[in-house]
Amino acid sequence: MKLVSWNVNGLRACVNKGFYDYFKECGADIFCVQETKLQEGQISLELGDSYYQYWNYAVKKGYSGTAVFTKIEPLSVRYGIEEDQEEEGRILTLEFESFYLVNVYTPNARRDLSRLAYRLEWEERFRAYLQQLDEQKPVIVCGDLNVAHQEIDLKNPKSNQNNSGFTPEEREKMTQLLEAGFLDTFRHFYPDRTDVYSWWSFMPKVRERNIGWRIDYFLASSRLAPFLLDAQIDTEIFGSDHCPVILTMSDEISG
Repeated sequence: MKLVSWNVNGLRACVNKGFYDYFKECGADIFCVQETKLQEGQISLELGDSYYQYWNYAVKKGYSGTAVFTKIEPLSVRYGIEEDQEEEGRILTLEFESFYLVNVYTPNARRDLSRLAYRLEWEERFRAYLQQLDEQKPVIVCGDLNVAHQEIDLKNPKSNQNNSGFTPEEREKMTQLLEAGFLDTFRHFYPDRTDVYSWWSFMPKVRERNIGWRIDYFLASSRLAPFLLDAQIDTEIFGSDHCPVILTMSDEISG
């Protein structure tokens, strides 16, 4: 089973930059996207009859948003953590026979850290939500988590110590999430691999020089470890300031 996650930074723009080609080539069983920046009716994706499509739109136009395209029909779909309080379209939860899939676009603390307090409070609610799901069946979390967890996860850790996405507070929230019973699947397979990132700023020649951050993840309940086969980052794929991340699992999980 192949799962793919990609922050497309505007799906309509990404469609014009090779999205369909990558979607067809990768052959994902479940394909998750973040930052769709869409409202209902603004795009009609032609993905074929084999994919079910689920969308969570932000109330604010041209902002945030998530979607999941899956060959496996879910048992249930949930939009947000608390449907009446989630207006930014950041979370989609699909329940399958053997696991929950949570597609997430974590709030950014902003350059001036003006949203850091909200971000930390959101992290608390999100972790509690995942733990609640994990009590029922294993959980796979994917998406743009907007944090580089360790110094190995970004090119210039020293100069970014207190910058959005690498503050001690945000990194600690990720530590707490992993300690609550989840694996960072990429580090599970490649604990010491360096210079592999999933996001690069739009500043000139930053991506060419690979000055990046690894902020896109697949996390999994620790008890899923025997079913995990590989985790990869498709650094050669353009079309967004992020690149896709991939998790491959044994088909036994769906049996």
